[in-house]
Amino acid sequence: MSVFEQIDRVLLTAAVVLVLVAGLLLLGRIWRGPSMLDRAISLDVIAALIIAGLGAKSAIARDSFYFPIMLVLAFLGFTGSVGIARFIAVRDRPTAVTAPTPPPAPAAGSGETKEGPR
Repeated sequence: MSVFEQIDRVLLTAAVVLVLVAGLLLLGRIWRGPSMLDRAISLDVIAALIIAGLGAKSAIARDSFYFPIMLVLAFLGFTGSVGIARFIAVRDRPTAVTAPTPPPAPAAGSGETKEGPR
């Protein structure tokens, strides 16, 4: 095993460890997350971490089998994030506070005055 292969193996192992640590931290954020938006963002990042983990596994095994799976997961993660964002946007939309509007002014030349029609 050459020096470059050893460095490659150490870096890939460190990447897998960092992905696992980030996943554990994100699970904590999903559990504690004060808002629905925090949980949604955490789920989106977990999808990205799964893709990164599959990429690391593919690099360790030197096999391209997982690339189509990673592409499908990226598409599902994107559409899921958009769906959740739309759901949250509709659910959290503030209610419009409308001021009372005055009645429309009569059109010029309509023959109406303040007292009413002629």
